[in-house]
Amino acid sequence: MFKILLLSTSVGSLGSGQGGGVELTVQNLAQELCRRGHHIKVVAPAGSWLNGVEVITIGGNLQVPVQTQSRDMPIYMPDNGVLANMWEYARQVQLEYDLVVNFAFDWLPFYLTPFFETTIAHFISMGSMTTASDRIMEQVIDQYPGTFGVYTKSQADTFSFGDECEILSSAIDIALYEFNNAPQDCLAWLGRIAPEKALEDAVAAINITDTPLKIFGKIQDEEYWQKICRDFPDAPIEYQGFLDTKKLQKELGQCRGLLMTPRWIEAFGNVAIEALACGVPIIAYRRGGPAEIVQHDRTGFLVEPDSITGLVEAIKQINKLDRAACRRQAESEYSLEALGDRFEAWFQKLVINDHKIQNLTIQS
Repeated sequence: MFKILLLSTSVGSLGSGQGGGVELTVQNLAQELCRRGHHIKVVAPAGSWLNGVEVITIGGNLQVPVQTQSRDMPIYMPDNGVLANMWEYARQVQLEYDLVVNFAFDWLPFYLTPFFETTIAHFISMGSMTTASDRIMEQVIDQYPGTFGVYTKSQADTFSFGDECEILSSAIDIALYEFNNAPQDCLAWLGRIAPEKALEDAVAAINITDTPLKIFGKIQDEEYWQKICRDFPDAPIEYQGFLDTKKLQKELGQCRGLLMTPRWIEAFGNVAIEALACGVPIIAYRRGGPAEIVQHDRTGFLVEPDSITGLVEAIKQINKLDRAACRRQAESEYSLEALGDRFEAWFQKLVINDHKIQNLTIQS
């Protein structure tokens, strides 16, 4: 059994929704590793919490999400930044652990890697975002091969070092999601409400089909949300807010389908497997992670990226899909057990390699 320190995203506290899908990944992985007997602690910004897992909360100013920055944005570190404070804590306690795992997609953890004695595994939650981040990641993986993990091949392919990344996918606790085979006449859209998620495309499509749309998620960009409301004043939309898993799965399961309209290369799309677990088919752009999840014409439809017409045509056909097939896909491919197997195998390789290096150093 390993002693592992997980360092969460620094753009928001766990449970706030600000961290997007990576929050769910940290929660699910920590719980599954604990269930397997590993000694797990999670370091996260103040206000964070997880069920059944010890969380060390750290104060400080939150980091600016990298997806809100331009590609040539200079490296930014706020005064009394929570990211720096989290990693200072990790530096102090690192020798108590077999492995440190980074979930923050930011320049600083990569830069700090050579200064740590304990091996650092970096789980990268997004595709290529900035030139500065890409450059530091290229340097780190060249020096520490095998230490980068990603969700999907589509995500990995956005980097020059994509072939060197472990493809680890994602998962949810299937038992928390109830299968619903009797949906209402409405669709769902789920995620952070921000420009890169292109909610306006989903609203435009349902405005044409006159299909009610329930919107779930954290409003990350209030101005963007207000613009959608102004542009589509008569659209049949209903904002449901950011819900916990118990409430979300109940509401989501009542929908005929989930619309996924990312404008960027979505690294994975945890909302997709949440929908599948409820028996909800997915209509998604053929772009990024969702294109690797959706089984076209079986558990959803993949349409041409940025095509409102494509969304409209798929909405008209959504009822022909078998909701039971959606649930079966979630159970077979995205269980916590499968996630634990993948991460445990990766961690095993890293810890064994680290011990080999230490033994060679001692012998020399």
